[in-house]
Amino acid sequence: MLIDSHCHLDFPIFDLDRQLILDGCKALGINKIIIPGTQASGWAGQVTLAQQYPQLSNAFGLHPYFLNAFDVKHIAKLDEYLTRHKDQVVALGEVGLDLVVNVDWQLQLWVFKQQVELAKVHSLPLILHHRKSHNQLIKTLKEQQFTGGGIVHAFSGSLQQAQSYIELGFKIGVGGGITYSRANKTRLAISQLPLSSLVLETDAPDMPLMGKQGQRNTPENLPDILFALCQLRTESKAQVRDACRHNVEQALKHI
Repeated sequence: MLIDSHCHLDFPIFDLDRQLILDGCKALGINKIIIPGTQASGWAGQVTLAQQYPQLSNAFGLHPYFLNAFDVKHIAKLDEYLTRHKDQVVALGEVGLDLVVNVDWQLQLWVFKQQVELAKVHSLPLILHHRKSHNQLIKTLKEQQFTGGGIVHAFSGSLQQAQSYIELGFKIGVGGGITYSRANKTRLAISQLPLSSLVLETDAPDMPLMGKQGQRNTPENLPDILFALCQLRTESKAQVRDACRHNVEQALKHI
């Protein structure tokens, strides 16, 4: 059985065929999908979906992409959601730092630090977002003395950076990026990391696989990502599949 450790199935682009996609996932052996939160306005919808579809589990967080709509009250609201749903929430996320998006850097850093502190208070792992920010993320996690681990979503970086996250207790998210031959640095790192550090994800509807650029990504593509990962590894497909599932269960809560 497979777990998609990062999929935005709550996004409106799935409203017309969400049930069909979940039926397809079940047929493919994908029996758990983690939905990371992105902004305060979406958390209630995530709760409704998880109540409707047992395959879905939630994380709640404030994504750096959406911080132009941020209100300081959202930190208290996040605390409230994490408390109210403490027996179901699997992580605090998707949170992180992004040097590409047009959002004030100091705001990003402040909101990220606030969320790291909330994760510590609630004893939750983190689901981390990054773009050109690995070094700052690692530095901040160390400064905040965060030891709760979690998952580095859509990892694209060097072997050394991946090892730094692993030393901090994180698993490494492996998605459609590894299907691109040009992703040499990431593919090399993924091939050399311990299997015990890897988890599978789609990031649907984003991060399409090679050959499917411009198309909506869905969690039904997870077996193709598993196949691509197996091409980089020496272990058997069964070993890789079972390890990736076990690693998600280790990294997150209530899986």
